[in-house]
Amino acid sequence: MENALIIGDSGGIGGAVAAHLRDQGMAVTGLSRSRDGLDVTDEDSLRTVLGSLEGPFDLVFVATGALEIAGAEPEKTLKALNAKALMDQYLLNAIGPTLVVKHALPLLPRRERAVFAVLSARVGSIGDNGLGGWYSYRAAKSGVNQLIHTAAVELARSHRQLACVCLHPGTVETNFTAKYANRYPTVTPTHAAERLVKVMKGLSPEDTGKFLDYAGREIPW
Repeated sequence: MENALIIGDSGGIGGAVAAHLRDQGMAVTGLSRSRDGLDVTDEDSLRTVLGSLEGPFDLVFVATGALEIAGAEPEKTLKALNAKALMDQYLLNAIGPTLVVKHALPLLPRRERAVFAVLSARVGSIGDNGLGGWYSYRAAKSGVNQLIHTAAVELARSHRQLACVCLHPGTVETNFTAKYANRYPTVTPTHAAERLVKVMKGLSPEDTGKFLDYAGREIPW
């Protein structure tokens, strides 16, 4: 891989992945809402910003997302559930990355090997859900898994060398997880980036449509 596009490079994981790729000699284009006005929840923004780029990029990595939106914390019980929190989570964490696929498609090579990877989370696994809770965030991550998998099925026909995947980075020490990571082992953004880049560089077209963790292991849907 030589040219990478990082969506959300102002965040902890996105920034660390961009830095690690640059250290490895890759040309990296980074985009963020704060610096470039790229809002993944606004299709006009995606159309304008991504439409201004020239590809091809053989790696597109989407590192956007949030665990809390507008002060709504992950729900512990059904009593805490509300429609707005569900819709906000789905818009940012599921619809947003899928719209990136739509508008980044012209930037991907059609005949050469390429990777399109989206940050997901193990809590989006239905088969691995034994704890409950976190309704909105779980549903959004389950949603992005299904949407990206479906895109992978379609793109396998037109981009036969593409690996389109969802990745679980582990619990990373960022502002994103600061309030919720105390019970779980964490890794630094730098360590997470090293692991994710290793997985992405090892992907082949046979991996397209998969949901993988930071070690390249498949996670149940």
